[in-house]
Amino acid sequence: MKLMRKIFFLLALTLSCSPIFSQKYSFGVPNLMKYDNQLLHFGFLIGYNQFNFTIDPKSDLAQFDSLMVVNTSPLSGFNLGIITNLRMGKYFDLRFIPGLSFGDRIVNYTIKYKNSTRLVTRKNIESVYLDLPLLVKFKSSRMHNVRAYVITGVQYSVDLISAAKKKNRTTNEIVLKLYPNDFQAQIGVGADFYLTYFKFSTELKMSFGLNDLLVKENNLFASSVNSLKSKILQISFMFE
Repeated sequence: MKLMRKIFFLLALTLSCSPIFSQKYSFGVPNLMKYDNQLLHFGFLIGYNQFNFTIDPKSDLAQFDSLMVVNTSPLSGFNLGIITNLRMGKYFDLRFIPGLSFGDRIVNYTIKYKNSTRLVTRKNIESVYLDLPLLVKFKSSRMHNVRAYVITGVQYSVDLISAAKKKNRTTNEIVLKLYPNDFQAQIGVGADFYLTYFKFSTELKMSFGLNDLLVKENNLFASSVNSLKSKILQISFMFE
């Protein structure tokens, strides 16, 4: 529920920018009138992300002795990308945006001891992803210097610092390991603002992992979870 509230808040913030820009540029000749006639154009993006997991813990945690609860916590990061946009028609484009995403995720294990004391053990997972998304952008009609859009597609990501092959040094330093290759479905919304010399866009996008990332090992932390799939929120600021 917290994630959904954040999404709705950020969506409202993105859309609220539209009247501000449209009022500022609502008089006179529209900016960049021939911009959308380009077959191919380029740009770059910077953005904020929030990495998390869709977790499926074992239905019966009692078999793991004192383990009570397994859940996840999102952490913030940032992403960079290079935009390649191919015009496919008046209302849709094909976009390829290779980039890097930096972020962390935490899996929390609540363990109850004999004296009824509960202790949360946190497994922090750092990732640096090389992202290769292929997206279709569906655009509305241009409203003077503003245009809204919906975007959807798929993404292949590879974790450049994956610990999948890392060996645990001791039983007290067990690492929760993820496979490096991730496939995701993506959907998002955004708005384009046509300024005097370039187009500026804000975009809110969600990525949902399609494959289980968890490396199955014979330890409490891996054995108590059926699957871990990525779930990523991204807010991007684009300059094209």
